[in-house]
Amino acid sequence: MNTESDPLHSNEKKSTLSNLLSFFNDRRDTPDDSRFMRSDERVNTVIDQSNFISRDLSWLRFNERVLDQAKNPERNLFDRLKFLAIASSNLDEFFTIRIGSLYNYLDYSKERVDYSGLREVPFRKTLLKAVHQFTKELHECYNRQLLPLFEDHKFRLVTLEDLDGEEQRKVSDYFDRTVYPMLTPMLYDYTHVFPVLLAKVLIFGVITQVKGSTSHEDRKLSFVQLPPNLPRFYPIERNDEILFLPIEEIVRAFITKLYRNVEMVSITLFRIMRNGDFSLDESDDIESDFIDEIKQKIKNRRLGRVVRVEVEAGAGEELMNLLKKRWEIDDYNVFNSEGLLDYTSFWQIVKHPEFKDQLPLVHPPVGPLGLGKERITDIFEVMRERDIMLHHPYNNFEPVLQLLEQAAEDPKVLSIKLTIYRLARKSRVTEALLRAAENGKHVAVLFEVKARFDEENNIREAQRLQKAGCFVIYGIGLLKTHTKLLLIVRNEGDRGVVRYAHMSSGNYNEETSRLYTDIGILTTNEEYTHDISEFFNVITGHSLPSNYRNLITAPRHMRSKLMELISQEAENARQGIDSGICIKINSLEDRQVIEELYKASQAGVKIRLIVRGMCCLRPGRKGLSENITVRSIVGNFLEHSRIFYFHNNGNPLMYGGSADVMVRSFDRRIESLFALVDEKVKQEAIHMLAYNLRDNVNAYELNEDGTYVKCTQNSGEAPFDIHQEFFKVTLEEVMEAKLFDSQVPDPTDIVCEVTLPPEQQDKV
Repeated sequence: MNTESDPLHSNEKKSTLSNLLSFFNDRRDTPDDSRFMRSDERVNTVIDQSNFISRDLSWLRFNERVLDQAKNPERNLFDRLKFLAIASSNLDEFFTIRIGSLYNYLDYSKERVDYSGLREVPFRKTLLKAVHQFTKELHECYNRQLLPLFEDHKFRLVTLEDLDGEEQRKVSDYFDRTVYPMLTPMLYDYTHVFPVLLAKVLIFGVITQVKGSTSHEDRKLSFVQLPPNLPRFYPIERNDEILFLPIEEIVRAFITKLYRNVEMVSITLFRIMRNGDFSLDESDDIESDFIDEIKQKIKNRRLGRVVRVEVEAGAGEELMNLLKKRWEIDDYNVFNSEGLLDYTSFWQIVKHPEFKDQLPLVHPPVGPLGLGKERITDIFEVMRERDIMLHHPYNNFEPVLQLLEQAAEDPKVLSIKLTIYRLARKSRVTEALLRAAENGKHVAVLFEVKARFDEENNIREAQRLQKAGCFVIYGIGLLKTHTKLLLIVRNEGDRGVVRYAHMSSGNYNEETSRLYTDIGILTTNEEYTHDISEFFNVITGHSLPSNYRNLITAPRHMRSKLMELISQEAENARQGIDSGICIKINSLEDRQVIEELYKASQAGVKIRLIVRGMCCLRPGRKGLSENITVRSIVGNFLEHSRIFYFHNNGNPLMYGGSADVMVRSFDRRIESLFALVDEKVKQEAIHMLAYNLRDNVNAYELNEDGTYVKCTQNSGEAPFDIHQEFFKVTLEEVMEAKLFDSQVPDPTDIVCEVTLPPEQQDKV
């Protein structure tokens, strides 16, 4: 659907604003605002009766937990502003991808039934009503909880009227020299097509008229986009405080310089989001057509249909009616701001040098248990001795970087192969691979250029590697390569050829490794390295894999293998054998796996799920999922590791890797889970799960009705924050950790006391 086509250009219409508005108003069919207040009992009944929770509604619950961090008065103000910005950024992406995906169905009349049981049209209304409620909470958090604290922390948001004469002169000079040359009014009338307005950019809708005229016939509509490459706030130092003047207030004050000899009727600030969810058509020529297609898809995001309009308070009705008709949206898509437009801009304040010492201190990484406190001088020598479990960000990412950098310079190294999904902007990984290629080593990189919103950076880095002589594979057709694997082949003389490997749940990105919790294993285990060699042969050549020994891969058979493991626990429970399942993942959405978990629960298997983000499984429903609990950990670090535990009658089967339990992970991605075979490594993973089940600071419990409740400490119980406790782990604590042992209490029974609001107590 091309929503940028202009209906006026097929008609001989006068170039007046009144005719533009009447053209659209005559066709107005926007529903009444009272719909936001009506309770649709039928819709609620359908949602409540479903055995599954809506993916999108569950995601909104996740973003509520992020916003909850901004509401926490125990956090530093700048920390709270950070989480406000994160919640706002998350919501932007939600509209770009999830709402955008929904409109792919709506715009082309394709049928879709959500996990909630609702079809696409009623689901759109239900979802956007929920987003409106979330947005209201976002503004309330800012206005009532955060804004009043600004002055106490020696900064304020101001308008031009708050400045003295000298400060106003500096702002005026800044506008004339920097801002004014970058502004371009874009007229819309009979002779000018509707301009392409950019997403995530602040825009003024300006109505002007001939001086002295009172006739609507003399009015004109134009748009002014604020430069996205200028800072949102103009900082002014005054005595012992910093004043932040929003750029929109600067432009608003001096906008008459863009419109000389006409009168300003109205100026309205707004911001839009467009559909950024695109799919790729398979290309025969991967090396050229595929990359060109990716680049074109990125450009097309600029033209995607509008799915949200955020507008400042007091917006003119005539302008809004025109925009709604222009973009074929209604009041559900329009969000009237009760605060500042675009809270993501608070990163500028959070990162201001003046406040650097007010940010929470970051705990320095500790050494991996597998390395003790020894300094690594030769990473190859250490890896030959034992498998090493890395737990980021508690453990430094440095051993992985050292492995790559040492391999790049080591004359004994013959080849390096790895998969790349997301890289740091100034990546040491790329630099190591470039040096390796310059030193004559064979370097093969599967570079996933379809990594959402990182496409341009990935294409640029991949082409650098290709020019240096690396063998670069740009993904595998329509499948995204999401797995994280590294293989280094080294000729060690008397020892022969030795293969060194790294397997991980996280990206080869040294920046996010300080923010995301992930696990990785450094190993020379021949079973691992054989599997990884096979894997690379499959994805870089034309071969079918034999059975892997310690890898479970997608899209080949990951779903079926996980279902088999779940089913075996259910059979053990039916036979009276000890059973249990504990899974830590980012998202749980695949219907087939969820149904298998329901069957296991009904067979008596105790199932403990740790799902950070969206969860479509409904726990605790009588006769369906009474033996399943779900908790989410949201705090200082983004929980990104995936760990799967199956009790197996006391001889646990455990896996780690990059895959979530989602349809896309099983069917549309190249993924892998690796078995944890070393007993010490396995015990470390058990300890990680046990700590996650003990957390009573960052944890939220999922109720049967889809709501989450914050865990609190029992009376006399000390806070247990895993984002602090993992820095203090000892080997003794690791070796004592247990799951599903009948001789010790169930960890979830001693973790936290869940206190429900009175209105929810009768639902549990």
